[in-house]
Amino acid sequence: MSSTKDVLQQEPSIWQRLHIDPILLLLLLLLTGGGLFVLYSASERSVEIMTRQSIYLGIGFVVMIAFGQIPPRMYARWSLPVFLFGVLLLVGVLLFGVGAMGAQRWLAVPGMSSVRFQPSELMKLVMPMVMAWYISRSMLPPKLRHVIVALVLITIPVALIAKQPDLGTSLLIGASGVFVLLLGGLSWQLITSAVVLAIPSGWVMWHFVMREYQKKRVLTFLNPESDPLGSGWNIIQSKVAIGSGGIHGKGWMLGTQSHLDFLPESHTDFIIAVLAEEFGLTGVMCLLLIYLAIIVRGLFISVQAQTIFGRLLSGSIILTFFVYIFVNIGMVSGLLPVVGVPLPLISRGGTSIVTLMAGFGILMSVYTHRNLIGR
Repeated sequence: MSSTKDVLQQEPSIWQRLHIDPILLLLLLLLTGGGLFVLYSASERSVEIMTRQSIYLGIGFVVMIAFGQIPPRMYARWSLPVFLFGVLLLVGVLLFGVGAMGAQRWLAVPGMSSVRFQPSELMKLVMPMVMAWYISRSMLPPKLRHVIVALVLITIPVALIAKQPDLGTSLLIGASGVFVLLLGGLSWQLITSAVVLAIPSGWVMWHFVMREYQKKRVLTFLNPESDPLGSGWNIIQSKVAIGSGGIHGKGWMLGTQSHLDFLPESHTDFIIAVLAEEFGLTGVMCLLLIYLAIIVRGLFISVQAQTIFGRLLSGSIILTFFVYIFVNIGMVSGLLPVVGVPLPLISRGGTSIVTLMAGFGILMSVYTHRNLIGR
């Protein structure tokens, strides 16, 4: 008992006072710095794209530090009101949203029509937060009635976002909520039942939920060569770029698939194909090692959390980050259908970068506030 008390009462370091985890910060700086290096080539040396990306990354780091200052108990206290506010924003998108490229996902700021934001990005943070708050209020593992309520909380924003349509984001948000249930000790009987029910639900989604372009993506995934000059073009060119890089790649700025415009969306969803072509398997493995280090650090923070809420929240955030990586690499390499998920902190982005960095700020909050409990 005395040794535990001594640990809790030890003098906090400068990093704890700043509420920054230096290891996670260093890994994120390494990742984003390398990402800018790749993006410069993928964007054809575009000064505009590089400037905007740098600004968003700068904002993201500021937001991360700011979120790290907020104690976890405040996130728990405000999770439900912010969740309800986010749902209202999603309803507002369906009623008053701004459309682009066949999707209605943005809201314009009143009086500033040129300024838009994507409410679904807010839900990426709020979903694991409200789920962790709800599940942590009762004894673990969660009982069936708690699981039902939790599934309702997940389904509402997922359905609203899928309606926009934005299948990729809806899957990520749904996964973040499900991860909280799994980390909360969901029984294997319920997990097995969910898997069994998921089989017929796939038929329902195909016939009544998925739109034609989404069905086309699935069919293209199964056989991209059926339409090599149309819907299968992206996947075919992406795999050509990845394969042509070999072990060591063709060299920075020397990728032919991306620079000769064979590879579509080279600076967004398919940017890892640019990395693979120019730096080969070696470059991809280096990137994956950085991602792995970030995930391991996030899981360590989750294990070290001193509250159930903090453990569930941080665990869900880092596991969702893994899903980001897995889905993007899977779809670019032809292992998964294309669902429009960017490569985190590497692809060109705006609000998605800020949202991801805010999530890492929450991780830092959980970790750096733990020794301050009861001080």
